[in-house]
Amino acid sequence: MERKRSDIIADTIEGLIFDGTFPDGARLDEVQLAERFEVSRTPVREALQRLALTGLTEQIPRRGVFVRQPGPVELLEMFEVMAELEAVCARLATARISDQALAQLDAINAECALAVAAQDHGAYYSANERFHALIYAQSGNAFLEQEAKRLQRRLQPFRRMQLRARGRLQQSMSEHEEVVKTLAAQDGARAADVMRAHVAVQGEKFHRLVGMLKAAE
Repeated sequence: MERKRSDIIADTIEGLIFDGTFPDGARLDEVQLAERFEVSRTPVREALQRLALTGLTEQIPRRGVFVRQPGPVELLEMFEVMAELEAVCARLATARISDQALAQLDAINAECALAVAAQDHGAYYSANERFHALIYAQSGNAFLEQEAKRLQRRLQPFRRMQLRARGRLQQSMSEHEEVVKTLAAQDGARAADVMRAHVAVQGEKFHRLVGMLKAAE
C-alpha cells in the first residue's frame, strides 16, 4: 500500500527534529515546509497534526506549531506506564489469544527477521507496530487496547529512535520471539514480565536514548 504523502512528510520532519535541524522550541512554518517538500500546505498541515498527536510538536493558538521534546523524567515516566499497559495486554492475551493471531504474530516476526537482516529500521518499526497492536487487540479488553494505542502514538518517535541504537534490532527481535513463546504457553505471569522488560526504558537503554536525544540538541 502506498504511503500517504503527509505520513512521509511527518516521518521526515521527525528525523529533522532528532538530527537537530529543528531544535526544541523551533517554530515549524507551514509555508516554508510546503516549499521545502514541494507540496501544498494541506499534507504539511496533516503531517504537523500527526506529530502533535505524538507530543513532538505543540500547536499554540495565534502563534503556530513548535517543536516540543519531553525531558528525561517525563520520557521515563511515559515509558514506565507504557511498559505496564503492555504487560497487562500480554498477560490477558495468554488466556484469550486465538490460534490465528498466534500465527499472525509468527508471520510478523518473520517480517521483522528480514528487516533485521537488511538493517532496515523503517520496515522493522512498521512490523513492530503491527506486532504490538495485535497483542493489544488480543487482550480482549477494548478500553485497555485504546489506552495502549493512545500512549503508543505519544511515544512513537522515541520507540522508533531506540531501534537505531547499536544492536537494538537484534535484541528486539529476540524479545519478540520470547513474547510469542509465553503467549503460546499461556503463561500469563511470564508473558507480562517479558513484555514489561521489552518495552521499559531503564538502565542502559534509558541512558542510550537520552544520549541520542542530547546529540540532536
